[in-house]
Amino acid sequence: MQLLGGSREVMAAAGPRVIRDFMPEQHRDFFALLPFIVTGSLDAQGQPWASMLAAPAGFAHSPDPAHLRIDALPAPGDPLAQALRPGAALGLLGIQPHTRRRNRMNGTVVALDAQGFTVEVQQSFGNCPKYIQAREPAYRVPAGEPAAAQWLDGLDDAARALIRGADTLFIASAHPLPDADGEDEADASAYGVDVSHRGGRPGFVRVDYIGRGVLTVPDFAGNRFFNTLGNLLASPRAGLLFVDFDSGEMLHVAATAEIVVEGPELAAFEGAERLLRLTVRQVLRRRGALPLRWGEAVLSPFLERTGRWAEAVA
Repeated sequence: MQLLGGSREVMAAAGPRVIRDFMPEQHRDFFALLPFIVTGSLDAQGQPWASMLAAPAGFAHSPDPAHLRIDALPAPGDPLAQALRPGAALGLLGIQPHTRRRNRMNGTVVALDAQGFTVEVQQSFGNCPKYIQAREPAYRVPAGEPAAAQWLDGLDDAARALIRGADTLFIASAHPLPDADGEDEADASAYGVDVSHRGGRPGFVRVDYIGRGVLTVPDFAGNRFFNTLGNLLASPRAGLLFVDFDSGEMLHVAATAEIVVEGPELAAFEGAERLLRLTVRQVLRRRGALPLRWGEAVLSPFLERTGRWAEAVA
């Protein structure tokens, strides 16, 4: 993907400096400030899922640079609940929307108990603040019995409305794990799960009524590492998470991904360098699953350089 994007040589030099196998002190301190983290995991069929865990700040903390401890567990019905076990690969995203800071950590679960789990660091790296909408958790709702998770036969009207109004999504991807008959163990660090953030003006994700639904997402200029898109070239499965910041609803979408690098659709969207077309395979709705409620968002100033999808395709 870096070859296609023209950044291979630059990233080959920069990568070892910014992608570390330990957490720098500022990353360790940062995670401890957060009231939620975003997770990426794999189910038994190798499908990535994005989800979110929330608890009072300090629930994520780093006892040493090689580990991150999470004192929280997923609720029943959360895709993470089925994937969480010792040895599981996880992607973690720490994001503080009101300051537009974010750090990512990918690793392996090395301990799991009744209070939470511990992840051993495989990759730790920061991200630029582009396209993050500034919103801050305004309050927490009292813990209660969560609504039953609802599997949908594709995107229904409510799901389409949530996606069309979204200014933020999270996307999980994976580089396939080695086959049992053997890959070079020296390259083991290339394998695992990652979860990332995408942002745009409200409505930046286009929804088409094709089959269970097809989503088209513009890809704007970023850090040129192409962690997500590179994974999707290797394994075109993606897990999306859309959050209703007013109600706490989480909408999980499993999709097959295609990267569009040219054509009239791309040319019609100002600021997009490529498009990500996602064919919906599974949809899971979890109403009120997130105990946080957010204030009004302030859109990223970087979005001034991007077009309006609804107008571009009208």
